[in-house]
Amino acid sequence: MKRFFLPVLGATLLLTSAFVSSITATSYSIQDGYSIEFKSKDPSGDFNVTGTIKFDEDDLSNSKFDLTFPVSSISTGNGMKNKKAQTSEWFDAGKHPDIKYVSSKIEKSGSDYVVYGSLKIKGIAKDKKVPLKVTKKGDGLVFSGSFQVNRMDYKVGKPSQAVPNVLNIEYSIPVKK
Repeated sequence: MKRFFLPVLGATLLLTSAFVSSITATSYSIQDGYSIEFKSKDPSGDFNVTGTIKFDEDDLSNSKFDLTFPVSSISTGNGMKNKKAQTSEWFDAGKHPDIKYVSSKIEKSGSDYVVYGSLKIKGIAKDKKVPLKVTKKGDGLVFSGSFQVNRMDYKVGKPSQAVPNVLNIEYSIPVKK
């Protein structure tokens, strides 16, 4: 009986350990005070963000970002530009009400991280690498960084001298467990 029991106990502990370690990434909720800004000579503005975040610097394989940016939340500080952004020429909010970013992998890069994922705008999904800085703040974290998006890759607007093709995106997202 001992001969049978010890291997079964060992296998059970090993499987339990593997299962528990596969679910260690902590879930975070997005807090007020976040900032998702797009910047260029013109236009500039910001978006709202919702979604789910799981992050553990010791368990990056189970960490995940699944973020939604409602197109209706675009704010440029100009009501006419906000309305134009909703049209089919630009973000086509009627058909594509959300911009989505879903991570597929997170890697350590020096003291920071790189998030690999899919950015979907106007129904077009493209792989997008996003640099990520993680700062501890009180009992939460702040995720921040900046990257660029070429709006032509997503058929947002038409080429123009007035609006640059490449927009700079800067973000700061405070989160708590």
